[in-house]
Amino acid sequence: MGRKLLFIYNPFSGKKLIKGKLYDIVGILSDAGYEITIHPTRARMDASLVVEETAHEYDRIVCSGGDGTLDEVVSGLRKSNVNIPIGYIPAGSTNDFGNTLGIPKNMLRAATIAVGDNVFDCDLGRLNDKSFVYVAAFGLFTDTSYNTPQELKNNLGHFAYILEGAKTLKDVTSYNMRLECDECVIEDRFIFGMITNSASVGGFKGITGSHVDLSDGLFEVTLIKSPRNPIELNKILTSLTTRKMDPESIVTFKTSKMKIQFDSNVSWTIDGEFGGEYSTVEVENIKHGFRILRK
Repeated sequence: MGRKLLFIYNPFSGKKLIKGKLYDIVGILSDAGYEITIHPTRARMDASLVVEETAHEYDRIVCSGGDGTLDEVVSGLRKSNVNIPIGYIPAGSTNDFGNTLGIPKNMLRAATIAVGDNVFDCDLGRLNDKSFVYVAAFGLFTDTSYNTPQELKNNLGHFAYILEGAKTLKDVTSYNMRLECDECVIEDRFIFGMITNSASVGGFKGITGSHVDLSDGLFEVTLIKSPRNPIELNKILTSLTTRKMDPESIVTFKTSKMKIQFDSNVSWTIDGEFGGEYSTVEVENIKHGFRILRK
């Protein structure tokens, strides 16, 4: 009996380019010797449910969509207690994680990598009871991804996030926060925080630092303090644009786990999608938490 592959794709990701590439992609997967089951996603968390229920039937899973689709597949695989490799064909608006792995935007080349042999043991994040592939964040701009209309994402890519996020500058919310980890204890007011395992976030490369290792068991943490006036806010935005972090306003460090407490519930985004509201979060890096094909 031949090897079996589950191919999951989001037909609405990015500019819906996969519709014109689907026949060729399936041909590449088939030529690699797999018996293929194809599943187009129909709703949010559909991919996670399908993988959780059926992963034990397959030797490999290949998914195509944005980083949110990949997040769902990885989440479903964790719940299934099956540890088979995942191939990823990026088709979203920004494809942060695919870029970090060196997976090309060319979907046919990405499909070839997805059925290849270069399996990479990648770290996985956990925020309370939710897993995340590359970023968990709160505060300024974090609601932009899931509030931005899909058509705007398709047309403008990561510029859509900037345009939509700029509308919130007149009403910047700050959060009183206490963070505890082995490396430090921090207590201050912040307007933004992100916990990442990626060299690119929101389409911007280098914002998480220059030495990002996806398998070292460590997160890159970035926290932006609450500005006292518009001049300080502009200084912060300039730092983010130039990737030259101002240590007086922006705190950065690496850690494997942490506990964060707020005065009230705070909304989080996980891999570009709404991740829930929490007053307390415990975050842990699961070293080599999943296996993925890379260039």
